[in-house]
Amino acid sequence: MTLPARVGPWEVLRPLGKGGMAEVFHVRGLEAPFVDKVFALKRLLPSLQADPEAVRLFSAEAELSKHLHHPNIVEVHDVGREGQSIYMVMDFIDGRDVGQIIKRCRQRKVLWPVDFAVYLAKALLDALEYAHHATGPSGQELGVVHCDVSPSNFFVSRTGELKLGDFGVARSLLEGGADQVMGKPYYLSPEALEGALTPQVDLWAVGVTLYELITLQRPFLGKTPDEVFDAIRRSRYVPVQQLRPDVPAVIEGLISRAFDADPQHRYQSAGHFAEALQPLYDERVGTPLAISAVVRGLFGTTD
Repeated sequence: MTLPARVGPWEVLRPLGKGGMAEVFHVRGLEAPFVDKVFALKRLLPSLQADPEAVRLFSAEAELSKHLHHPNIVEVHDVGREGQSIYMVMDFIDGRDVGQIIKRCRQRKVLWPVDFAVYLAKALLDALEYAHHATGPSGQELGVVHCDVSPSNFFVSRTGELKLGDFGVARSLLEGGADQVMGKPYYLSPEALEGALTPQVDLWAVGVTLYELITLQRPFLGKTPDEVFDAIRRSRYVPVQQLRPDVPAVIEGLISRAFDADPQHRYQSAGHFAEALQPLYDERVGTPLAISAVVRGLFGTTD
């Protein structure tokens, strides 16, 4: 990754990562009101700056994200353009994503506490309940569907912040049309496989994330993508208690409902799903600071 000295009014400190569409840098503000404050800057890859579709998608993400302001969502503070380069500046999360946490737990053969798993899922649902009903400047609901809810897009900071990020493939129900639902195959709902675009797409993915946090493995498996998709359509998975007998039956039942093949039999909103989770964790145990302390223990203070 080429490291520029600065992008717009932002000093580039170090690279943070690179994906198929964008690169991310740790930056420091050079102008008011962000002088000396640090953020993450996401920039469309130089190789895609002449690609109209890539520019459209990145611009749509920036436009949508700047309207979202919630404690459990990575906030976008600035959107700009420098020459042909489009960028957005967002919260810098000093911590780990939940996918990394699950992987480290597997490596160390450490079970993630059930209270922590439920609390993380509840925070994720709080973020989605807000996003699904977020409004634009005119007060009209934006109809946001994230479309890519997964452990790798949910972050735990070293200070206890829990934030959903990466609205790169998010869609607005107001856009209409028949855009293909995108996202990671293991987290797609049965109707998403058929191209449906509803908030249920995100709620199914929360169920998959919760299952994975508790069991440290994905629920819908197969040797080929077609086998994975068949397992999803049939809602065929190993019951949680078979993998982890200490999990209460009520949580097994909650996950079973989240994975019902009929969307009408699942939780009908993120808020409804969150309410079902609320009494299932000990608020003295499942807290952001406690979770971040365990994360620091898993990864160390400098890892």
